Amino acid sequence: MEIKDRILNHAQKLFTRNGIKSVSMDDIAADMAMSKKTLYKWFENKDQIVQAAMTRHLESTQFDCNTMIQGSTSAIDELFQMLEWVKQEFSNVHHSIFYDLQKFHPVTWQLWQAHKNEFILSQIIQNLRRGIAEGLFRADLDMEVIARLRLAQIELQFDPELYPARAFAHERVSVALLEHFMLGVATLRGHKLINEYRHVTEEE
Repeated sequence: MEIKDRILNHAQKLFTRNGIKSVSMDDIAADMAMSKKTLYKWFENKDQIVQAAMTRHLESTQFDCNTMIQGSTSAIDELFQMLEWVKQEFSNVHHSIFYDLQKFHPVTWQLWQAHKNEFILSQIIQNLRRGIAEGLFRADLDMEVIARLRLAQIELQFDPELYPARAFAHERVSVALLEHFMLGVATLRGHKLINEYRHVTEEE
């Protein structure tokens, strides 16, 4: 299992840096100074590596998200913690990662879709409910509509036609989208707390 984990670690770093399509089994073996014969002993093909790496990554992501939620002081604090996590998690992710998954690895793409449509959506809805209960988010929100709007933003920020990588750094896009979302759902009290996190002073 130690060798298998090492293979997944190296592969995930290569996929993140270069995109999935451009990384071959040869590249993974070379990066590990390992023979292809040894690599194929553990994984029959790249598709298996992609699927195993994504499965492990999603498990880690869910653990991190639950930890942040439990350690947050409010719904808004939860979102700002999530923003910092996203900055670190996606700061060096290749812009083609979602396209590569969807086009070349459909089984793994379905894993991501299930994670997004079940786990992430439920976390967004729970955060909205928490914010409403805390008086930080508007009580009149159409939660089902707004939650799915936020869900759509997650993949939208990786759309190369909408936000070309050469012109839009991922951190810039993720910060702008989340701040826009928060300010749109917040009460006046919520706005004030958001501005404290943003170090912004507004005139009433």
